[in-house]
Amino acid sequence: MIHLKLLASALAGTVVYVTVSVFAGQNGINSYKQLENQKREISKQATMIQNINEELILEKNALSNDRDVIAAFARKLDYVKEGETLVKITGLKPFEHTLYDTGTVLRRKEVSYIPDDVCKLLGVVFFFMTLLLFLFIDLSNGNNPFERKKKIKIVTGIPIYGGKQI
Repeated sequence: MIHLKLLASALAGTVVYVTVSVFAGQNGINSYKQLENQKREISKQATMIQNINEELILEKNALSNDRDVIAAFARKLDYVKEGETLVKITGLKPFEHTLYDTGTVLRRKEVSYIPDDVCKLLGVVFFFMTLLLFLFIDLSNGNNPFERKKKIKIVTGIPIYGGKQI
């Protein structure tokens, strides 16, 4: 009977270990969800940087090819053509260089999980707890699981009438 209790306790400990590993272990569901969230954030950031890159390419092409854009940009920098006059008004803020948004730095976040050693320890602890529970139940019912069963002696030489003696 003690063997059955050992096997049941081992099964319970194994089930606890597997359950904790699947849900909160290093390759578990919780870790997978955390990595998926990081992937979504990185994807959004990459899309935003791609849009900024496209805007900068358009502005570069405009500044290299379109004379009107070049002239407007030069006026912002206080350059004038021949024959134009520049009037500066005091009290107005000077031209500030345009700062381009280059995106934000994303740091890789560490995935939080329960290490495999802790999962195994939880399984072993649960094994011993269930084994002790089974033994406590047996002792409280008056059964001693460690007591050896008395062997039944087989009596030989019982007379059988009308048949062959053993």
